[in-house]
Amino acid sequence: MKKVAIPINKGKLSEYFGRCSYYKVFEIEDNSIQEKDIDLPDINHIDELPVWASKNGITDIITYKIDKQIITLFTKHKINLFVGIAIDTPKKLIQEFLGEQMTSNNRIITEIIDNK
Repeated sequence: MKKVAIPINKGKLSEYFGRCSYYKVFEIEDNSIQEKDIDLPDINHIDELPVWASKNGITDIITYKIDKQIITLFTKHKINLFVGIAIDTPKKLIQEFLGEQMTSNNRIITEIIDNK
């Protein structure tokens, strides 16, 4: 089973993973897709997000931008990151994910890598 989390703000992908209104989570198993909304976790620091995601069984995260300091923490929890994804509706993004058609914006990737 895969559990894909998408941070949502105003009905679309949020600009940052940790700064959103809520998370839309898609549970995908065989030909079944179920979606649910998860409120923001009660955490004190952004570094706690990978632990929260892992405890909730999240396997994949779709995001536009993410703090490069926590990318390795997600990797340690074996959570796949799709970064630099164009801001769109969760429905469109999950269709791209399922169709293996997600593409990252190289400018955003470079911005994250070069940001100190």
